[in-house]
Amino acid sequence: MNGEIKDYIINNFKDDDEKTIENAIVEAINDSDEVALPGLGIFFYLNWQEMSDSEKEQTIKRIHTSIKKGNQN
Repeated sequence: MNGEIKDYIINNFKDDDEKTIENAIVEAINDSDEVALPGLGIFFYLNWQEMSDSEKEQTIKRIHTSIKKGNQN
């Protein structure tokens, strides 16, 4: 992973509250903003590092199910 992008995203949001982060995620998803995808990837990357093995397994199952359903939006 490119450290510059990761560091930029982390620094950009490190002082924000949870609502601001949620709004950034929701806006990126609602707008189908492909420019925001790397940032969402960084959020996922950081979250993944904090997950237990069972949380990772559940996340993989959810992703797998979502992929099988396809993009229904």
